[in-house]
Amino acid sequence: MVVEPHPPIEAPDADAAPPASAGRHRHDPANWTLAIGFAVVATIIGLIVLAWTILFVTKGRFLKPTFESIASRMTERQVKVAGDFQFYFDIIDARFVADGMTISNPTWASKPNFFEAKHIAARIKTIPVLFGERRAEWLVLDGGKVDAEWDAKKRNTWTFGDPNQKGEPFQWPTIGRADVTNTEVRYIDPQLFLRTDIKVGDIAAGDTRIDGKVPFTGTGTLRSKPFTMYGALLSPNSTVTFGRTRFEMHARSGPTYLDLNGTLPAATQIEGSDLNLKVHGPNVRLLFDFLGVAAPDTRNYWFTSKLTKAGGEWRFTRINGRYGASDLHGKMTISFPKDRLFLDAMFDSNLVDIIDVGPFIGYAPQALAAQGPQAAVAQTGGTPRILPDAPLRMESIRNFDAHILYKVKDFRNPKFPISNVDLTFDLDKSLMTLSPLSFDIAGGKLASDITINARVPAVITDYDIRLSPTPMSKLLAGFGVAQAGTTGTIKARIKMQGTGDTLRDSLATSNGRIAIILPKGTFWTQYVQLAEFDIGLFVQKLIQDKLKKPIEINCGLLGFTVRDGVAAADPILIDTDKNVMTATGGFSFKDESLDMNFRADGKKFSLFSGQSPVGIKGYFAQPGINIISPQLLTRGGVGLGLGLVASPLAAVLAFVDVGDAKAAACGPVLAGAQASAMRTKSGKPRKDVGKVGDNRQQAGDRKQPDKIGI
Repeated sequence: MVVEPHPPIEAPDADAAPPASAGRHRHDPANWTLAIGFAVVATIIGLIVLAWTILFVTKGRFLKPTFESIASRMTERQVKVAGDFQFYFDIIDARFVADGMTISNPTWASKPNFFEAKHIAARIKTIPVLFGERRAEWLVLDGGKVDAEWDAKKRNTWTFGDPNQKGEPFQWPTIGRADVTNTEVRYIDPQLFLRTDIKVGDIAAGDTRIDGKVPFTGTGTLRSKPFTMYGALLSPNSTVTFGRTRFEMHARSGPTYLDLNGTLPAATQIEGSDLNLKVHGPNVRLLFDFLGVAAPDTRNYWFTSKLTKAGGEWRFTRINGRYGASDLHGKMTISFPKDRLFLDAMFDSNLVDIIDVGPFIGYAPQALAAQGPQAAVAQTGGTPRILPDAPLRMESIRNFDAHILYKVKDFRNPKFPISNVDLTFDLDKSLMTLSPLSFDIAGGKLASDITINARVPAVITDYDIRLSPTPMSKLLAGFGVAQAGTTGTIKARIKMQGTGDTLRDSLATSNGRIAIILPKGTFWTQYVQLAEFDIGLFVQKLIQDKLKKPIEINCGLLGFTVRDGVAAADPILIDTDKNVMTATGGFSFKDESLDMNFRADGKKFSLFSGQSPVGIKGYFAQPGINIISPQLLTRGGVGLGLGLVASPLAAVLAFVDVGDAKAAACGPVLAGAQASAMRTKSGKPRKDVGKVGDNRQQAGDRKQPDKIGI
């Protein structure tokens, strides 16, 4: 066997680099940072798990002093827990338990503590809290007492921190389900004149709890009016959190009843609710008195509606019901922009009874329905009165603003056919406007703009009422005017201003103009000659059964200048084919008296014309016609004497009308001008319509416009 010799071993070169060692590595900075990060996160997670474990095992009882200290410092109130305290995380959500917990009130409050509870427990949603949302999956509260107060400086007991800061509105935490027993809540708001004391939970059952049901009962006063209420929150008995919660409440104040039921998004969340409201009582005014809103008196009413709260607004939709004999439908929103109540509503009615409208201008509704307008107002001064004297409710009007639209399809009225009523009512800081207020009447249209300025101590009302040409056959059908044979129309305008907080006072101090115009047309009634005050011709044709020909009206004006509540004829002039009718006198809004004398001068020879004034006397409530005037009796006596002395033929001479009346120029008449502008057909000034100066002497001396646009 041949053994090969080993090659010679060479000594290493001293200058050569040593070979890399297999056990040594170069360090990567990125890997090193990542490793540190993992270590930190692992440590944090470990600490969290450790803290969670400690809290879960100990239930966080050792945190009670820390909780009291931090809560007291954050709220600037004294927060104490007299008994057991627990705060720990049950997986993610936090559980909180406290026995004998109290939170003190600010020093100005009437009670020492804002909140007290024998036992309170809650499961709080942790993640929503991180985003500023207060949300609890469930709440258990026993023996709780809550004192929620406002004061005159607009501070409240639930705004924590500086006790003198302006109070913020209360925001309920969102609670999915609640189990509340033996709990009392007191709420006081001097600005709303509201005080309530509510007992929440199963009071009678003591410690026995009713699963999923939170009943409540309460009493209180609102604007000095007492009320009682009871109801319940009926939470769903399921494991689904934050399910919709059924709610019901019943309230009563004297004869006014309110029922509310429906669903809430959560037990303490009103926003987005879906509720059904029903109210009924003898007078809508009593209901709105709770809001401090001035509403008109009504007869018995009932209404239903849907109710929800959205964006700070209380929205009443699908309103349906009746007041008196009238129906009402629509929607209404109540909001509080700039801390001032604002009512925005849109109503409509298919049929409204005139009795139900009377209270809108001050008539007592029940008396108006039972006995008429005279019984519905206060009688003063020993004379019959029918103008309403109910004052504006200034204390309520100043409390709110409003925008109301109201439409009525048909209007039940025994005298005038009225339909398509359209009213826009606005109230802006005690300035009320009814503009437009319009309706169709007997084939014509009445439009008006009325402004009531209650911003000044003495309420000022401006009236501007316009009647478009309206067929007299329809307008006066309820007063015996026959439609067949009557082709004449009537148009009018009333423009006045008065002072006073009642309709009676406003009219009694008013100044302005009233103009009623009769354009060319015919007018027929069974008492046709009475309309022309030709007594002799009326008797003659009545005997001969010839009352079949209508009056031919050329033009007519019933004009009145009103000064300090007294309306003087300025002028009354009606030109017909046979007569020229004029009148003197007028009427007074002050005592509602009538004192006018009408006379007719014939254009043609009339054998049996009375030729004497016919008086309209009395009062608005009790008017009277004095056809047999003293002048007529005198002429009758003269005729009787002539008959005895001479012959029967001479007896009729006293009633002869020579027919010298001058026809009227219709231009000034149709323009509604004053007496000074009246002319005969030949253009000469009329001397039979009185003088404006005479009217001023009767009712003041303020200058009035010569005419108003008709």
